[in-house]
Amino acid sequence: MLSTTLAIIFLVFGLFSAGHALLLKRDPRSALGWFVVCLIVPGLGALGYWFLGVNRIRSKARRWRARGRMHFFEWACEDHGEEVPLPQYMHRENFFALRSLADAVTRRHLVHGNKLSILHNGEEVYPAMLTAIEGAQHSVYLSSYIFADDRTGQSFCDALQRAATRGVDVRVLVDALGEHYFWPPIHRRLSKMAIRHARFLPFSLSSWGFFINLRNHRKLLIVDNCVGFTGGMNISDRHLLADPALPHRVVDLHFEIAGPVVGQMQEAFFEDWYFATGEVPQKPLTSPSPLVDGASFCRGISAGPNEDFEPLTWIIVGALNSARKRVCIMTPYFIPDRALTTALCAAALRGVQVEIILPQKNNFPFVHWASQDYFAELLEHKVRIFYQPPPFVHSKMLLMDHHYALIGSANIDPRSLRLNFEFNLEIFDQTTSAALTDYFDAARAVSAPVTATRLRELPLWIRLRNGFAKIFSPYL
Repeated sequence: MLSTTLAIIFLVFGLFSAGHALLLKRDPRSALGWFVVCLIVPGLGALGYWFLGVNRIRSKARRWRARGRMHFFEWACEDHGEEVPLPQYMHRENFFALRSLADAVTRRHLVHGNKLSILHNGEEVYPAMLTAIEGAQHSVYLSSYIFADDRTGQSFCDALQRAATRGVDVRVLVDALGEHYFWPPIHRRLSKMAIRHARFLPFSLSSWGFFINLRNHRKLLIVDNCVGFTGGMNISDRHLLADPALPHRVVDLHFEIAGPVVGQMQEAFFEDWYFATGEVPQKPLTSPSPLVDGASFCRGISAGPNEDFEPLTWIIVGALNSARKRVCIMTPYFIPDRALTTALCAAALRGVQVEIILPQKNNFPFVHWASQDYFAELLEHKVRIFYQPPPFVHSKMLLMDHHYALIGSANIDPRSLRLNFEFNLEIFDQTTSAALTDYFDAARAVSAPVTATRLRELPLWIRLRNGFAKIFSPYL
């Protein structure tokens, strides 16, 4: 009797799960696979579907937003007067199409009058950030995925404490997982120094729970709502490239920004601050005025499971489809989904020069193995791939047709594009694009091309290893 009851329960559970897959899975191959598994493997198949086949990450983030835990702040003062005429190239069909797409899938407007400076490694980035903090008069808002309690981290803590002592509104937001990359976690030092700080999704069985995903991977520093810093760089000694004594040095880029888009960066910070603390800004958020010498049109893009779209995926695909001459991609972690793979191949087959630079030696070997299993298809369709020699390069950028750049915290992998919270900037500016293209070309000149022959010559066990790692690519 008991066995019959269990069999009926398993059958009903399997039928319900199979129906759920048919209704909600957009990919017919995925729907068919889970449908068969749920019916053929009673009980266990349905359990596997609910653990691995359902996007609980996005569902959880959407529920938080519905309950008010993730609030989208309205950005004030978007209109600074007469509309500025767009440069001629932005009226071209491909750039117009890309702008229209971003207007549809992001929550923020493209704003003019911004000025950007490209900063290289910790030797340039950290002094500029510390100088801005030392000169702060009203506010310092800092968000970082990793904030190490090392020499660099301590220098930031000291500068933040001096600013707070002057009466500056200092707020620091650190991801609760990212801060544990180094020990002791930085919140201990911040607590002793009485610096106002919060942790994003701290590990707790009583409140939030334990989340490996849904991490805040954004890197933001906004000072006095007039200067901002963003990019891919965390706060750690590892970014001090000139110090040969450091065993795991990292090459990276960061950006100093002035102009109206700084207001969008501040908005993104306060959305995260509200989620972590429940506190709202005491004053309405405003944006700086356009700079007379600001030639960049920029847009801040917040990406995460709580958004209505997957904006970075849409924009990357849009840029690939809009490209006419050249696309340059540099990323430390590269695991493209089917849509991105198709867009890359289609652009190359249309005659666009598509080039991807990856680190030769990755700090996450499993990700490195999985990415290699995508190379054969890309190379077959004329995408060019290069391996950049050590030290590990953490720089992230997408450049398109000499006038467009996408920079920020996101990598081209499922974790950045689907599972975590990221902040990127899209930039329409020929000067900035030219400088980044020079950086890309210099890296390519010292990089080794990946060839189809080289892939075919890999030992069988390596190809099997890469294929096994690829199976788990949606979760890497």
